[in-house]
Amino acid sequence: MGDDAMEATALAIVIKTREEIAMLREAGRVNALALEAVRRAVRPGVSTAELDAIAADVLRTHRAEPAFLGYPNPSRRHADCPYPATITASINDELVHGIPNTKRTLQEGDIVSLDCGCVFQGFVGDSAFSIGVGTISEEAQRLLRVTQEALWKAIETSRVGHRLGDVSAAIQEHAESHGYNVVREYTGHGVGREMHEDPQIPNWGQAGAGVLLRAGMTYALEPMVMLGEPWVYVKADRWTVATKDGRLCAHFEHTIAVTDGDPQILTLP
Repeated sequence: MGDDAMEATALAIVIKTREEIAMLREAGRVNALALEAVRRAVRPGVSTAELDAIAADVLRTHRAEPAFLGYPNPSRRHADCPYPATITASINDELVHGIPNTKRTLQEGDIVSLDCGCVFQGFVGDSAFSIGVGTISEEAQRLLRVTQEALWKAIETSRVGHRLGDVSAAIQEHAESHGYNVVREYTGHGVGREMHEDPQIPNWGQAGAGVLLRAGMTYALEPMVMLGEPWVYVKADRWTVATKDGRLCAHFEHTIAVTDGDPQILTLP
């Protein structure tokens, strides 16, 4: 067994069969339908709880289970605080894991990151997007554009023969070339029968480093880009992650499969 294969085995990376990838694509499709319904509902005055209810209804209609609801808190100190909703809704300076709330309504000029995960026939779909509410500033528009571009660059880099460090570096280099920063504490991750599998895929890294990509690897890429400094904290609700300097941030995510040819996006409607 070569060094790269040994490293992948040590990380417990699960190589998926074509049949398993097909099932992941079905889970991703259902997840995308839920997020598309949420996207259409984004407008000033709507509450994040209303958006959560829309996603939950779509998943229920397609006989899928919400992957986030009841998910254990990553902090051992808050093990008694599982995630309480179907989606995360993170507004402006909130990066990820924002909890939907009836009292939290979207305002003209906000940007909001909406993340959803589902379990369909034993396989996970996981994706996210950020969107402006009504008319947003040019600064916010540019941040959204660059963050989404970083995602596409990471997808394009996800090819056999490249390494995980190449994928991470593609995100970091694109964000930083526009004067932005990327989060250090939160990463992309493997996706399969579990929502979080090996490997972790940071939004920063060194090209040429890390595990060699192999056909059958499936993972979620999720650039998290900040307008200001790359430092974050967790709010008092024990879930919502926000920027320490209070400046805007954005987040996009797709689950993809590495193949012998082009990478496949598994979370499209």
